[in-house]
Amino acid sequence: MTDPVVGLVLEGRYLLEERLARGGMSTVYAATDLRLHRTVAVKVMAEHLAHDPTFVDRFTREARAAAMLSHPNVVSVSDQGSDQGLVFLVMELVRGRTLRDLLQARGRLTVGEAFAVLEPVLAGLTAAHRAGIVHRDIKPENVLIGADGVVKVADFGLARALTGTGQTSHTGGVLIGTVAYLSPEQLERGRADARSDVYAAGVVLYEMLTGHPPYGGDTPLAVAYQHVHHDMPVPSDEVPGLPWEVDDLVARTTRRDPTVRPLDAGAFLADLEDVRTDLGIERVPVPTGRSTAGPGTLRPTNRPSRPRHPSEPGDPGTEVLGPGGTRPGRGARTSMLPGTGPGPAPDTGGRRPAPVPARLRPGVPPHIRRRRARLALALVLLTAITIGAVGWWLGSGRWTAVPQLAGSEQAAAIDLLQEAGLDPDCCEEQWSEDVPEGVVIAADPAGGEVIRGTDVRLVVSKGPERFEVEPELVGQPLDAVRAELDDVPVVLTEVQDYDNDVPVGHVTGFDPDPGTELKREQELTVYVSRGHEPVAVPAVVGLSPEEATANLEALGFTVERTEGRSADVDPGEVMAVTPGAGEQAPYDSTVTLQVSAGLPQVQVPDVVGRSQAEASTVLQQAGLQVQVSQFFGDKVFRQSPAAGETVEIGTPVTILVTFGQD
Repeated sequence: MTDPVVGLVLEGRYLLEERLARGGMSTVYAATDLRLHRTVAVKVMAEHLAHDPTFVDRFTREARAAAMLSHPNVVSVSDQGSDQGLVFLVMELVRGRTLRDLLQARGRLTVGEAFAVLEPVLAGLTAAHRAGIVHRDIKPENVLIGADGVVKVADFGLARALTGTGQTSHTGGVLIGTVAYLSPEQLERGRADARSDVYAAGVVLYEMLTGHPPYGGDTPLAVAYQHVHHDMPVPSDEVPGLPWEVDDLVARTTRRDPTVRPLDAGAFLADLEDVRTDLGIERVPVPTGRSTAGPGTLRPTNRPSRPRHPSEPGDPGTEVLGPGGTRPGRGARTSMLPGTGPGPAPDTGGRRPAPVPARLRPGVPPHIRRRRARLALALVLLTAITIGAVGWWLGSGRWTAVPQLAGSEQAAAIDLLQEAGLDPDCCEEQWSEDVPEGVVIAADPAGGEVIRGTDVRLVVSKGPERFEVEPELVGQPLDAVRAELDDVPVVLTEVQDYDNDVPVGHVTGFDPDPGTELKREQELTVYVSRGHEPVAVPAVVGLSPEEATANLEALGFTVERTEGRSADVDPGEVMAVTPGAGEQAPYDSTVTLQVSAGLPQVQVPDVVGRSQAEASTVLQQAGLQVQVSQFFGDKVFRQSPAAGETVEIGTPVTILVTFGQD
């Protein structure tokens, strides 16, 4: 059936071309990055989960966790998004198979091959642990083996940062993860750290050496019970001949008490290298689907095996004692008494054979009967414990009380939730004027009885909300400052003021000063320059034009000159200034100087024909002096300068007085 997703282009960039794998939560496609022209893998969340915020959050967390890592043994994640109703991750495409595929095809691996696979897995996990990330779901399905033999760790979907969280991932009260590889502390308390990944990696090593996980059961609860209450079996119980150093490595990395395991994947890797050195195990290529074991490699039988039942007399492939103490070896038949094994029964003539006396009856050896009795008792106890655990869980055991969290430090609140079997959803941060930074303001749910594994949302204080104005804004244009303060929730007030140094329209300062912590909606005054303050025009009348100009230009004025006449100011000196002396004028405005060109001028009035007295009066009123040349008579006969001529005030005018003519 054609996959409807194949052929889609996500976000105009990723062309989905081929479905590679499908799981319960997602499907992986080979795709082409149309922008960079490269082949990538695109993991698309299952449609029925795309609308569940919890699963979308897990999907996004995988992208963020993997994106934090840059290591050749970790599958890189380059993008994350949603388009056309599909939530997806874009990852490096690894052409090859999973370790699960390899184990199903090959059965168990040699010690050298198992080490060759596990070393790069631990190297990738070391990078994650050093970055503060716990994978939380190490299993063969999440170990990718490329066709070139490069091993990479994939699927950080359950990963969380070490700081502040240690819980196993829950969704809707259901534990997410593969129970066959979960550590006891994850199963019991929901806590996980780097040592939980070490435990899972130790289980994977066991499975590579034996061909199957250490525990089996009809239900996940039965498997979980064995992880919590039983020490891990050693691989040599299944594969005789394995060195005890390998058994010890598996045992040390899968201790039920996490405090006695290697601290992290880096410590596990160092222990593995020590075992390799002690045993002289040569390095072999990573198996990619066919045997590459060289001579001298520790190689058990490659046939898949099953866990041995305690009632079985021996392991497959071990020698069995025959009658008379002979060792028939593998595949040899052991002699049997008549009627106790295959072969024709003795002829009894149709009669029922006589019973064999008990002391002669072959029967089951006493040690076998005791072993079977112990097994039966163990099964009864396990069944009773399982039934009790299920009853406890379905009754009161599945419920727990939400502790009082408000007022607790964030780390302490997380510890309280984990101790109560709850999953901290950490953390929504909010500003608070009353609650110190890092202290829980509220939780949801805030109290009461809830199902174990429920997410409890923590709201943590970021402390008082404060804003600062950068000092660099002083001197910037007002429009630019408004844009910078647009996202600062303060009440802005603008005040215009003169400033002799800052250009018009630029900010001269703030109140409160820049760098002061401001509360939300606090008033912030912005002072804006109106330019240079006005300047008083100095007194320059009577000065030379050059001296007056220099004085005015020193104050920032532009100077213009005109001429005038003055009876009070000598020619060549400033006789007037506009604006007048002492008046306030804008900085860089124009001041006009009027320079004296001499006395004022007037036109000589016409006094010919007038009487001497009348002519003298008219001339004097015009500012002229009167000089009289008189002959007999009283009439002005002639005047000099003539009427209409322009002369300076005070110029003498001579009038000739003689007899008038009627």
